[in-house]
Formats: sequence, structure tokens, C-alpha cells
Amino acid sequence: MKARHIDHVNLRIPEDGVEAAREFYGDRLGFGIEDALFEADEKPFLDVRLSATGVIHLWPTAEFEPPAATNYDHVCVVVEESLAAIEAELDTAGIEIERTLGSPLGATGEAAAAYVRDPFGYRIELKERV
Repeated sequence: MKARHIDHVNLRIPEDGVEAAREFYGDRLGFGIEDALFEADEKPFLDVRLSATGVIHLWPTAEFEPPAATNYDHVCVVVEESLAAIEAELDTAGIEIERTLGSPLGATGEAAAAYVRDPFGYRIELKERV
């Protein structure tokens, strides 16, 4: 078997967290939100469109428990911008940067990255393209 890329990641969010998800991932980070089928009750999750080949499925649930160090660390999203541009966009969006790293190793090599938290406690790594 030869894997090519990650297709999607599933993250649970609080049942009442849909608007916060749209605001954080869509409005503040600028990713596409695909929620027509969710709104039509045709699927139980909405999508954050990262690229043509990658999404984050957000599953609202009454049983949501915030991520903890024992069960989650982060999801990494490679973006086109430089670290300086990432930092500027996050500042403009009012998103606090938890930390930056000059060259964390990832699937495609080393590149600078900024780490942020979404409204539900998930750490998101925003990484320069190698």
C-alpha cells in the first residue's frame, strides 16, 4: 500500500460550537466552510476545506470533551504564506500565537510554523510550504 496524502481529519466539537467553528476557521483563518449538507441534515458534520484534497470534518456532539495532552497534540496545515505573513494574518485576525518554531520537521521537510488554538482547544500548526 502506498499512501499519498491525508484526505481528512475528524475533530469533535461542542454541540453548540458550529458558529464558533465557522468564525474561527472560515472568517479568521480564511479556510472554506462547506456546510450545505450539514445544514440540510444530510450529514452529521461540516467541513473546513483546506485544499482541493484535504478537509477537516467538524462533528458537533453533546459528548464533547476538550482535547488533553493524553489524547491529542495538533493538526498541521501547510499554507502558502511565509511565517512573517502567517504571523501578520493571525495578528490582524486577533488570533493569539501559542508559539513559533523555525523549522519543525514534517512530512515534506522542515519549514517555519506558528501554533494556535481553535475555540475548542485543538492546537493547529500553520506551516510554511517547503
